[in-house]
Amino acid sequence: MTPTPSLRRRIAILGAGRIGSALGFQLARTGGHDVTVVARRGSDRLRRLERDKGVVSVTGERAEVRILDQLDEQAPYDLIIVTLLAHQAAPLLPSLRRSAAKEILLMFNSFDPDAMGDAVGVERCAFGMPFLQADYDGEGRLKAVIGAAGQKSLLSRQSLVELFNAAGAPAAYERDMPLWLRCHAPLCIAFQSVCTAGERRGGGCSWGEARVAARGVQAAFALIRALGRPVYPTAKAWLSRMPVWLVAGLFWGVSRNRPFRELLATGRLEGRALTDAMLAAAATAAPAVPVARIEAMRPL
Repeated sequence: MTPTPSLRRRIAILGAGRIGSALGFQLARTGGHDVTVVARRGSDRLRRLERDKGVVSVTGERAEVRILDQLDEQAPYDLIIVTLLAHQAAPLLPSLRRSAAKEILLMFNSFDPDAMGDAVGVERCAFGMPFLQADYDGEGRLKAVIGAAGQKSLLSRQSLVELFNAAGAPAAYERDMPLWLRCHAPLCIAFQSVCTAGERRGGGCSWGEARVAARGVQAAFALIRALGRPVYPTAKAWLSRMPVWLVAGLFWGVSRNRPFRELLATGRLEGRALTDAMLAAAATAAPAVPVARIEAMRPL
């Protein structure tokens, strides 16, 4: 389906990994938008995109997209979507600020999204968290599961929610996306930690490792409060007050779900970077929080 010329948007996706490729496919093929995908120079993914002249699915469908190895700062994009991880995106913030884009969507987890928004320009910066499953086969073809079990990506602007929904990528509006991301970071680290440990063992994590993750999450929530912010939303606020053994049981059980474990174990570098961001923020927290517990859940 091709939108009318007045609704067709010029979109760049910075990051050609699984999430970026899946969004590019949906926005170009289903949404009918003019999509450019920016992949890392010299990467296998860039070569595969160039070989296929777009994003190809395992069913043989192809979404035609422009392929670049760096962001064109002068291009008047209506929207740039950044699907890199926070520590990968940080060096590119000056380029994003210089860009001529009308709107920039930072779509990754971050413990300090406000600083990133300031870096690219608050007035045109939006935030999001993708909730979709995507992978490649041996030929680099995309296999995406979008909207399974009612999953919806969260976005900070209703206009972007409408854009995603129209492109077949279910999304919902979140009224305080920066705080949502900040409070999601501790769980992100913990899940990556126990899943990484489980993969090393060839099964689930140990009870001791689950307890370390649980104590780390609760220390991280205490850090958020010490920085003057509430734990949000309500479900995470409840989790922050649960007994350690109960939170540990959650992590212990999740690490035994093989597909989930294998997926999250690939994110240990993200978990380490988020841990570093928390420890840096802890230096300004009052009252002081047990940072050793946060450090202890760093994925190995």
